[in-house]
Amino acid sequence: MMKNFFILVFFSCIVISCKCKKDDSLSKLEGNWELNYIAEPTADFDALFPNKKPAINFNVKENHVSGNNGCNSFNGKLSLTDNKIDFTQPMAVTKMMCMDGKGEQVFMNTLQRVTSYDITDDGKTLNFISGDIATMRFTKK
Repeated sequence: MMKNFFILVFFSCIVISCKCKKDDSLSKLEGNWELNYIAEPTADFDALFPNKKPAINFNVKENHVSGNNGCNSFNGKLSLTDNKIDFTQPMAVTKMMCMDGKGEQVFMNTLQRVTSYDITDDGKTLNFISGDIATMRFTKK
């Protein structure tokens, strides 16, 4: 009887700690992030985004993502499962004319390839990962 009680307590602790980790990860994702790295071998980061750095905002409670790709605004449904994230669903994007290069298209194309995320530096850095390669890095704002 006592053995069963300890087993129940042990597994309860595991379930609670897993739930807290998930909630903690989601709470860290919440808010505004500014891009400071993108995997684009053919262009310098500052040349891609000479006027405005892209930013992304997560509203986890509303399952909503929005932001700016360096020129135009975008928004859509946030699709998360654990550390997996999916940006392949259609998003609404404004269509202002952008004269400052190809950064906008590079950002949106890279975003479409993201499969997971990781938050490091005590919640200050957000990494977007495609497969096992870090493709974008953001700083918490």
